[in-house]
Amino acid sequence: MSSPSLSRIASHHHQAHRCSFDPDRQDLYLRLGTVSVLVRDQERSLKFYLDQLGFELTLNTESESGERVVAVAPPDGTAMLALVAPRPGSDEYQLIGRPTQIAFLTEDVFGKYQEWSKRGVTFLRPPQAESSGNVCATFQDVDGNSFTLTSDESVIRELEAHRREHLERFEAERRSAQELEHAREVQARLFPQVHPKVATLQYDGLCMQARTVGGDYYDFLDLGRERFGLVISDVSGKGTAAALLMANLQAHLRNLSTTYSSRPFTPFALAQPQRLLHAVNRLFCENTADNSFATLFFSEYDDTARRLRYVNCGHLPALLLRTDDALERLDATSTVVGLFRDWECSVVERQLVAGDTVVFYTDGVTESFNAAGEQFGEERLVTALRRNRALGSASLLRSLVHEVRQFSGDRQHDDITFIVAKCR
Repeated sequence: MSSPSLSRIASHHHQAHRCSFDPDRQDLYLRLGTVSVLVRDQERSLKFYLDQLGFELTLNTESESGERVVAVAPPDGTAMLALVAPRPGSDEYQLIGRPTQIAFLTEDVFGKYQEWSKRGVTFLRPPQAESSGNVCATFQDVDGNSFTLTSDESVIRELEAHRREHLERFEAERRSAQELEHAREVQARLFPQVHPKVATLQYDGLCMQARTVGGDYYDFLDLGRERFGLVISDVSGKGTAAALLMANLQAHLRNLSTTYSSRPFTPFALAQPQRLLHAVNRLFCENTADNSFATLFFSEYDDTARRLRYVNCGHLPALLLRTDDALERLDATSTVVGLFRDWECSVVERQLVAGDTVVFYTDGVTESFNAAGEQFGEERLVTALRRNRALGSASLLRSLVHEVRQFSGDRQHDDITFIVAKCR
């Protein structure tokens, strides 16, 4: 067989290889790759190896010279047999039908003998015990090439050890999956389960997590005295660690909000959101690692006066779309929470009127990207908001999510979280 065909088989050999190896080994990885078996008719031999021996087809293609390249592998995929059909009359052709010196290892020679015999495989020698304690048998293929089928105690012990490891790993993965699913259910309960009644505001929120659990957070808080809180946050990190931080932040906000007791809207009343967020920042610093932080957008809505006060702690700007189509960006008024104990924030106020729409979101929205690597971005979000502004809050929320998902396809690399609020 020409060397280009052998190279072709070697390059495809990874398709057959499914065995594991010890990642702690320090020496360079090495194992048997491809063994050539000389045959008269590739198609006939292929049928024998697939149908009677139960091997798998790993390669069936054509080389650059037009030569057919066929290879099969036993079920464990640790080596491949290249079925080589030499030119009739050649020296290689005369070698067909001789002992191959190839041995197949199995844990049960008698069992494999019975299985293959039922499939019509010819055995030249049935299983026999040898002085070493191993059991051997000899069989041949349709061209008379003979092979050895043998067992080895060390192989049997290794297989049993691998099975135990596999079962232990499978059980550990099953428990881990169960724990993650339970964590997902627990975290889902941390998001708002009820919507406080607000006469002049229609609102909805949603979080679509990229993993089982994540670090995005949104909430609706009853602050008392016809005050209502809309909160959105993105905790640093991913996965379980971020989810734990998210739960920590949520607990602080909900506990502190129960004593919020906001005063009427006067210049002195601006201190109340600041007091709450100072306490949140202090607790977050005390209860998390030094490098943990969260972006946070906290807003207080007055249901009577239709006024929105907010503190943007390093979060993306919320988008306020006015009834006259003017767009206002509610930019950051402080840095993130959790990094600095000496921390200050300022409160900004916006007067809302009927028809105004506010959209809060996390970076999983604007940083969603498509197959070309383009990000969804704020501009597309604004365009989608303007196009669907006539919808109610729930329908508008669904349309924005649809726009993002349609843009990025099945690729979601970060949590996608929205709050949509419309002044009635």
